[in-house]
Amino acid sequence: MSQSKSGFVNFLQEFSIPLIGGVLVALAMANMDHELYERLCEFTPFGKDLHILGYEVTLHWLVNDVFMVFFFGIAAKEIAEACLPGGSLNPIKSAINPLLATVGGVVGPVLVFFGALYVFHGMGLFHEQYDYATLHHGWGIPTATDIALAWLVARTVFGKGHPAINFLLLLAVADDAIGLVIIAVFYGDPAHPAQPQWLGLVAAGMAVAYALRRMNVQQWWIYVFVAGPLAWLGLMKAHLHPALALVPIVPFLPGPRRDTGMFSENDEVDEATSHGLEIPSHHSPLHQFEHQLKLFVDLGLFFFAFTNAGVEFAGIGWMTWTILIALVVGKTVGVVIFGTLAHRIGFKLPEGMTRKDLAMAGFVAALGLTVALFVAAQAFKDPHLQGQAKMGALFSGFVGLVAILLGKMFGFGKQPAKRPLGSDGTKSATTAD
Repeated sequence: MSQSKSGFVNFLQEFSIPLIGGVLVALAMANMDHELYERLCEFTPFGKDLHILGYEVTLHWLVNDVFMVFFFGIAAKEIAEACLPGGSLNPIKSAINPLLATVGGVVGPVLVFFGALYVFHGMGLFHEQYDYATLHHGWGIPTATDIALAWLVARTVFGKGHPAINFLLLLAVADDAIGLVIIAVFYGDPAHPAQPQWLGLVAAGMAVAYALRRMNVQQWWIYVFVAGPLAWLGLMKAHLHPALALVPIVPFLPGPRRDTGMFSENDEVDEATSHGLEIPSHHSPLHQFEHQLKLFVDLGLFFFAFTNAGVEFAGIGWMTWTILIALVVGKTVGVVIFGTLAHRIGFKLPEGMTRKDLAMAGFVAALGLTVALFVAAQAFKDPHLQGQAKMGALFSGFVGLVAILLGKMFGFGKQPAKRPLGSDGTKSATTAD
């Protein structure tokens, strides 16, 4: 019985069923009884009198501002692990290419958004009550990538262990971080203007995490619940989204044997080994952090999707297609162009990635979905425009299905990882495609 239960839970986690289920339930409820849906999202489990830093503690706030901290923390763990010796993004120079591709994954959608908007508005397709100045506020929506679904689709398309997965994961986390900065700078709440001086608390959290590592603290929860709250408070007070609070903290967690981490020095390794502190990878705090929180996070994604994906189908309009085109075309083209340029100027693709892999990674990055929903809520206050934009974000979820089908057609995941392009942009001699 226990094995059957474990197998069922693994199935839920492997295929992101809670996240997908949350989207479906939110869509169904929002279209059957939107008022009830809104009441559930704004439910105050601790009473209406409880406020934290001026924010009412609703279900929506708890999910977006507290729970998602752990989701982004686990994503940061994957990136930190990939940057360790032997990882697909090691040496650190290897991370430059996906980071530059991230820039393309932000610039491309923005340019395509303005281009499509200019054409559609010029053709008179938008309602006359919306002028161009109002419509252009949606430019930040297609800059984001849904990390969870992009991760799931990438593993399905490329196969486990392929370097394109961590490439795409780093890209997704980075462009979501850019998206959150865009919200703070360009979609700020006049009642809560950005206060960057509070980011000093984030730096203090990093300093505490570094000190814990130097003291060889081997319990992950001490890093998370001592240094993490400082970073969370700093982001909250700065009026930046606190969901990224653990991203600068997790890389300090000690990893496998002879792991110097991303911020430690070689003499730390010598000292650790001399005291017999060789830690098996499956017992390291970095691994245990994910192992002990993964189920909680995977199941909790149901509530994230539920509180963010409730859109009425009547909201389909030309902003829907503008957002969708910007995501699909802009992400794919932007990632490919910037990734290729980075490779040609010396920042090579991770070992095992080819031009075809890069193009597929760019296409999968067009999965805006729930993260784009979050940005849409900040970009448009008009309920009709916001609904249209959210439908575009939801339709981007079909990118995952198309990517899986294309992956089957073109043989992704069936062959071992191949060598990357040569420095001149051509395939190396051992590359098979």
